[in-house]
Amino acid sequence: MKLLALLHACFSAAVAASSDGESEVSAEPGDIVLLPCFSSGSGAPSLTSWTGPGLGAAGGLRSSDPPGKRFAVLRDGSLNIATVSAADEGVYFCNTSFAGNVSYHGRVLLHVTPGLRNVSISVTPPSALLNGTFVTSSGSSVTFNCSESWAHSHLLTWSFRGSASSDKLLSNSSSPWLAFTIADVHARDQGVYTCTCRSGDSQRMVESSAELLVYYAPDRHPECMWAPVLDSSHVQFNCSWFGAYPAPTLQWEDGHSVLASAEADSLSVTMNRSQLTSGQMVKCSGHHMAAKQEASCSFTLKLPYPSGDPLTTAVEGANVTLTCTESTSTPPANTTWRRGMRRDEIPPGAKYILSLEGPALRLTIVNLTTDDQGVYFCRSENPLGFQEQEVYLTVKKSSAVTGAIVGVFIAVLIMGSAGIVAKTAYSSRHRICLGAGFGQMEDEHGDVLSLVESDDDEIFQGSVPRLPPLANGSNTTLVQIHRIPSSDHEEAAGTSPRQLEDTAVTEEPADLVTF
Repeated sequence: MKLLALLHACFSAAVAASSDGESEVSAEPGDIVLLPCFSSGSGAPSLTSWTGPGLGAAGGLRSSDPPGKRFAVLRDGSLNIATVSAADEGVYFCNTSFAGNVSYHGRVLLHVTPGLRNVSISVTPPSALLNGTFVTSSGSSVTFNCSESWAHSHLLTWSFRGSASSDKLLSNSSSPWLAFTIADVHARDQGVYTCTCRSGDSQRMVESSAELLVYYAPDRHPECMWAPVLDSSHVQFNCSWFGAYPAPTLQWEDGHSVLASAEADSLSVTMNRSQLTSGQMVKCSGHHMAAKQEASCSFTLKLPYPSGDPLTTAVEGANVTLTCTESTSTPPANTTWRRGMRRDEIPPGAKYILSLEGPALRLTIVNLTTDDQGVYFCRSENPLGFQEQEVYLTVKKSSAVTGAIVGVFIAVLIMGSAGIVAKTAYSSRHRICLGAGFGQMEDEHGDVLSLVESDDDEIFQGSVPRLPPLANGSNTTLVQIHRIPSSDHEEAAGTSPRQLEDTAVTEEPADLVTF
């Protein structure tokens, strides 16, 4: 041992007196590094010895020693370190001997830079999934931080790669840490964020990455729709909420129970008539972690209610249009026209023309006949049930025949009226002749006034009583009032009149009769 110490002192003195060369080597923990021993001789040295921090204090390592786990002296005198550690950093000395007692020595400075192996990143405040992926919601704030444990001229860089973009440089710094913040996260910020640490002297680098998922929900509400099925007593309700990431949770309910639920962009449920009632509300609700509140859509079920004119009249040979309107049912109803008590559905054709104008279904019947007269039904049906509007169609004869009938009727009426008037005038001729006219013909028991001049003695002598002449010599007129029965004027003319009252009237010079 004393001999070895003496040799080391001699080598040290020789280095101090005449050094063949010095060098520097940099390495990182875990690297394999080779430390050269400078010599001017040719061929392999007969003996080489190394001393240094990693070799221990007792004697170092010689080429004649068996290789260790990490250190070995090669045939050319170089020192091979298989796995560098931070404790290996320092100054190493080598001494070589050749034939003829020629010796050489060298000095090597080993730098160990472990910072490139200790890059770490953190993302706040998002939570992390089991696979290490970070998750946040749209509109939130996220901070990315990258750091390395050794401040040894390293350059830190943040870069981003999204689904629709290539690598994008975000920031860089030569400080031991580097951070940046996204104040308002959007879907476009979803992707992989990478922090790169690059050594300034070795130009070697190390990376660490973090994936960020941005959960987002649509601004609009889910859409509720319905679709008909083959069986008219069934209906399919569809709910869709597209544009959410990840897929939302959709749920159908009828106010009493949950009908269906799934994590999907759309959800359908089929219901039959026994499950549906008028006034029932069916609702689809959407749940998502990025939504601030529950989003939903709903509608209220309603039975159909067709409406139209219940009575229609048309003329034979013309065209007529029956109109039925239904716009209140939910889901929308299927409206058809039917005829007769058997409710036979009316097929469209040349005779029957069906047309739909918005909520109104029109039935046009061409060239009406009396066979078309009868009852028609407008039937509206949806999955809740059906309702009918009854319409009765009356078909009349054409206007030419009707006019002839009316003309004949008026002519008969006129002729009959003329006969009645003539008969009435003839039976009331005495009244008409006396100047009463037709004004008193309606009195069935009217009085007849007969004025007889007293000068006609020859004519009325036997029938009119004579009154004695007045003192002034004026003529005297006999006034007789006879009541003629209205039942039969002819018989009344042959019947002796009944004198009701005899009154003597003095005839004035102007032949004015006064009573």
